[in-house]
Amino acid sequence: MLVAHTVAGSEGVILLHGLARTAGSMTKLEAELRAAGYVVLNVDYPSREARIEDLSERVISKAIVAPELCDCETVHFVTHSMGGILVRAYMERHSFPQLGRVVMLGPPNQGSEVVDRLRTWSLFRRINGPAGQELGTDMQSVPNRLGPVRFELGVIAGDRSINWINSLMIKGADDGKVSVQKTKVKGMKEHLVLHVMHPTMMRDRRVINAVLQFLKTGSFGVRPADNHAPQTPSKATSGSAEGGV
Repeated sequence: MLVAHTVAGSEGVILLHGLARTAGSMTKLEAELRAAGYVVLNVDYPSREARIEDLSERVISKAIVAPELCDCETVHFVTHSMGGILVRAYMERHSFPQLGRVVMLGPPNQGSEVVDRLRTWSLFRRINGPAGQELGTDMQSVPNRLGPVRFELGVIAGDRSINWINSLMIKGADDGKVSVQKTKVKGMKEHLVLHVMHPTMMRDRRVINAVLQFLKTGSFGVRPADNHAPQTPSKATSGSAEGGV
């Protein structure tokens, strides 16, 4: 079931994919956002070729002045995985008056134990590049050196994994890459847990509905019946109730 949301006036959305992915991974979400009336910029960037700070500077500074968004009074962000860390890194250094709401899907806001275990492997370094090395859970990792968010943020975490090898490295419920707990960040407005996997969550109907809901209202709200996963009930909490991280 598609939750109907339409946008009054011109609002833009910048989509940022995750590490070692492409803009193609976000095309279903892009189409749904366009159908809801948003002007959408689905950014493709070389996620494996530079460090997070450099990527955020190059990618986001270019995206926010893209011609497609020049008539938008408000610009939102929807990110997957490391894309959310790029937004945090950029917004900590810059102001962006047109910034609206941000939804992060499976963000390693406190890093990932998978990186802790595998980043010394040469294959991991080849696949994930310099940015992948910066996503550990230690206090010197990029996500943990960034401060609390100071924008309106909703986080969607997954608690389903079929990657049992990765999940053995992760404490608590996880999506195969990131634990539910480590998707949280101080300053977030709401946190929603859905029974989805990290690699495919951006194409899941429940996730898409939740993204549309948050961009429109600033809240994930009461989830519709079709957002219920029989195996594990979805849980929505406010940032204040969760206490961030």
